[in-house]
Amino acid sequence: MLRTMNILIITLILYQLLLLSIGWWASRRTTDNEDFYLGGRKLGAAVAALSASASSSSAWSLLGVSGAAYAWGLPAIWLIPSTLLGFFINWYWVAPRMWQQSRDNDALTLTEFLAGPLGDPARKSIMRIGASVILFSFTFYVAAQFQAAGNTFAGALDMDPKLAIALGAAIVLAYVMLGGFWAASITDSLQGILMAVSAVVLPVTALIAIGGPGALLASLDTDGLSAITLWTRQDSLAAGIGFVIGLAGIGLGYPGQPHVVNRFMAMEDRKAIPTARLIAISWAVAIYTGMVLLGWCGRILVSALGDGEQVLFALATLLLPSILAGIMVSAILSAIMSTADSQLLVAASSVSHDLRNGKMTTHESLKQSRWVVLGIGMAAIALAIYSPEAIFSRVLFAWQALAAAFGPLLIITLWRGRVEGPWRIAAMVSGFVLTVILSWTTETPGDIAERFIPMLVALGLAWWGSRNNS
Repeated sequence: MLRTMNILIITLILYQLLLLSIGWWASRRTTDNEDFYLGGRKLGAAVAALSASASSSSAWSLLGVSGAAYAWGLPAIWLIPSTLLGFFINWYWVAPRMWQQSRDNDALTLTEFLAGPLGDPARKSIMRIGASVILFSFTFYVAAQFQAAGNTFAGALDMDPKLAIALGAAIVLAYVMLGGFWAASITDSLQGILMAVSAVVLPVTALIAIGGPGALLASLDTDGLSAITLWTRQDSLAAGIGFVIGLAGIGLGYPGQPHVVNRFMAMEDRKAIPTARLIAISWAVAIYTGMVLLGWCGRILVSALGDGEQVLFALATLLLPSILAGIMVSAILSAIMSTADSQLLVAASSVSHDLRNGKMTTHESLKQSRWVVLGIGMAAIALAIYSPEAIFSRVLFAWQALAAAFGPLLIITLWRGRVEGPWRIAAMVSGFVLTVILSWTTETPGDIAERFIPMLVALGLAWWGSRNNS
C-alpha cells in the first residue's frame, strides 16, 4: 500500500510540474490582450479541438457522468446523445460563423461580440450584464472543479479535503496567471489527450473484469421493471419523455459557454475547422461512452460504493497497476483543471476587458486580469470548502445559467444578424434570472423546465429583436 501511495504521489507531482512549466513557457508568448485572451488568434486545429473539448467537459464528464451511470443504471445512456448534440451544434453551426463574425467586429470575448460595435447604445449595459453573469456562474462552476480536486486528492493520497482543494487550486491559479490563454489552451490539449486515453483504457479493463458485454447487459436488465422505468427511471410515458428531452437540454447549452466558444474565435485558419470538428467529436464519443460504460461496470465490481462520483478512482485503484492508477488520477485532475483554467481566464476578461468596455491599456489589463483570476479562485475555494454540493448538480446549474443567458442570443445573432439593444438585454437577463428561479422549484423529470423554459423565452426575445433584419 505504501509503495502504491508513493507512486501516486510521484506521478501527480511530475504532472503538476509539467503544467507549471507550460505556464512559464506561455508567459513568454503573452505580450498583449489578444495573446492573453485569445492566444493571438493562432490556435491550430488539434489544440483548438482538444482545448475546447476538455474545457467544456470538466470533472462532470469523468466523475459526474460515471457517477450518474453508477446511480441510474441504463437511463444514463441518454447522456451520450445529449452531450454529442452539443458538440455537433457547436462545431457544425457555431464555429464557422463565430470564426468569421468575431473577426469582422474585432471582438476578444463572447460578451463583447454580443454587445456590438463601439457606439452601440446598449454596448456598455450588455458588457456589464454579461460580465456579472459570468462571474456569478463561474464562481459556482470553478468551485465544483476545486471540490472534485479535493475529493480526488483526498481519495488517492488520504489527504485532508480542505488541504487538497487548496493544493489543486494553487496549481491552476499559478499557470493561468503566468500564461493566460496560451497556457490554458496547451495544458487543456494535454489534459484532453490524457482524459481520452483514460476513458478508453479503464472502461475496457473494467468490462473485461466483469466478464464481457454479456455480463454487463445481464446486470442492466432488471426483471419486473416496465420498459419506461428501465430506460428512464420514470413511472409514466410522459415523465419518461420529459426525462429524455430534459437531458437533451444539456447539449443545447453548449453554444452559451464562453470558455468553449472563445476557442472558435481563437483559431488561426477557418480551413482547419473540419479537422478540428472530427477530432472534437471523436473525443466526445470516447469520453462519454467510456464514462457511462465505466459507471455500469462499477455497479458490479464495487456495488457498495457510497459515493457514485468516486467510481472512476475506485476502479482505477482496484484494477490497474500503481503507476497506471496514478495516471488515471491525473486524468481526473486534468478534467478539473482544463475547465477551471479556461473559466478563470474568461472571468478575468469579463472584469478587465468587458466591465471596462475594452478601454484599459495592455499593461493595466494584464495586471488586473491576474488579480481577478486570484480573486475568483479564492472565492471558489471558499465555496468548495464551506458549501460542498454534488458535482453533477452544481455544474449543471452553472452550465444552464450560462447557456440561457448567452446561447439563444448568440444563435440568433449568428443566424439573423444584429439584435436590437433592448431585446439583447431582455434575452440575457430573462434567460439567466429564469434559470436561477426555476433551480429553486420542484425538480421535473430531467429538469426539463429549468433547461428549456429560460432558453425558449430568451430565444423568443432575441428573435423578436432581430425582426428588422429579415
